[in-house]
Amino acid sequence: MRNKIWTWVMIVLVAIIMTGAVTSAIRFLRVDDVVARLLGAGTLVIVAVGVWFLWHAIMFGVRTEKLGRILDAEDALPEDTVERSPAGRPNRAQADEQFDRFKAEAEAAPSDWRVWYRLAYAYDIAGDRSRARQTMKRAINMQRQR
Repeated sequence: MRNKIWTWVMIVLVAIIMTGAVTSAIRFLRVDDVVARLLGAGTLVIVAVGVWFLWHAIMFGVRTEKLGRILDAEDALPEDTVERSPAGRPNRAQADEQFDRFKAEAEAAPSDWRVWYRLAYAYDIAGDRSRARQTMKRAINMQRQR
C-alpha cells in the first residue's frame, strides 16, 4: 500500500510541475517575440511527451497489477524464495535457479500469459529490469488478446 501512496504522490507532483510548465508555455506563446513563441511551443511539446510517458507508465502498472490479482485469485503467484543480503541484494545462485525454472516453464507453454508473468518476475529478481518490463508487456498483451 505504501508503494501506491508514493506513486500517487509522485503523479500529483509531476502533474503540478506539468501544469506550471503549460502555464509558462502559454505565457510565452502570448508574447510578441519569435524566440518566446518557439520556447512556448517547445515546452508544450515536451509536456505532451511527458504526459504520454506518464500515462503509459500508469497503465503498465495498472495492467500488471490486474494480472497479479488474477494470479493471486488462482493461487498461482510466484513466490519469492530467494534469500537477500542485508543490503537487499538477491542470492545470485538462488536467483539463477529460480530464473531457469521459470524460463523452462515459459518455453514449455509459450502461449500462456501466466508463465510470462512469472518469467518477468524472475527477470526482476535477477536484476534485469528492462527484460522484466519487456516480458511483462508480453504477458499483458497475451492476456488482453484472449
